[in-house]
Amino acid sequence: MSDTQSDGRRPVFAAERRQRILELVRANGAVSLRELAQAVHSSEVTVRRDLRALESEGLLNRHHGGATLPGELSREAGYAHKVSVESAEKAAIADLAAALVEDGDAIVVGPGTTTQEFARRLTRHSELAVVSNSLLVAQVLAGSPRVEVMLTGGTLRGSILALVGSAAEHSLAGLRVRRAFISGNGLTAERGLSTPNMQVAGVDRALAAAAEEVVVLADHTKIGIDTMVQTVAPDRIDHLVTDDAAPRDVLDDLSGRGVRLHVAQF
Repeated sequence: MSDTQSDGRRPVFAAERRQRILELVRANGAVSLRELAQAVHSSEVTVRRDLRALESEGLLNRHHGGATLPGELSREAGYAHKVSVESAEKAAIADLAAALVEDGDAIVVGPGTTTQEFARRLTRHSELAVVSNSLLVAQVLAGSPRVEVMLTGGTLRGSILALVGSAAEHSLAGLRVRRAFISGNGLTAERGLSTPNMQVAGVDRALAAAAEEVVVLADHTKIGIDTMVQTVAPDRIDHLVTDDAAPRDVLDDLSGRGVRLHVAQF
């Protein structure tokens, strides 16, 4: 079985196409359906069929809007991998998210390469108070005299350069700020934001609990992906800042649950 290419390229046979899909998922850990379809020059319907076949062989896990490797629900990507993924989209997301911050705000910011990009945009603000468990966020803001930075306590988790554990959670207890800006490893309309690690999830929950509103920063590779530990339920998410490659059906479901969408265009 093969797909005929409209642009004159030779047909791509199913076995070859599925091997390419598997290579992409192995290289990236999680890949959206849209990205896979573009990469193998096939329709999303065809790629869905390929994913079902590969899942039946135990080679990957299908999720709404994409696929992950087996065990990806409990695997946490390291900083070095994350920083190389979708950098243009993360920068655009950071620009949109920064528009939700005003001079004089008190906010909390979670760990991640997208929130690190977001923090770079905060240096132009004045009288801003930022609480974070992220060493990356603190480093970005360290040279800004008009931004007060407070780090949580906790145990360093080297893979994401963030502080976790009970000390981090306790240092956030009793705080009340305007907004929390957090990321994660997956976001679905059914479960909300999730991460593979229980310690990271505990601090993310504490960050969200400290805020009047929760803003999730997530590029399209995380939309429709579900990981092991729920951090923020969908009804607790007030804003989602993402990019226009995110699967539309998931965005529509989130919007229907009251999440306000901010979509960066390319």
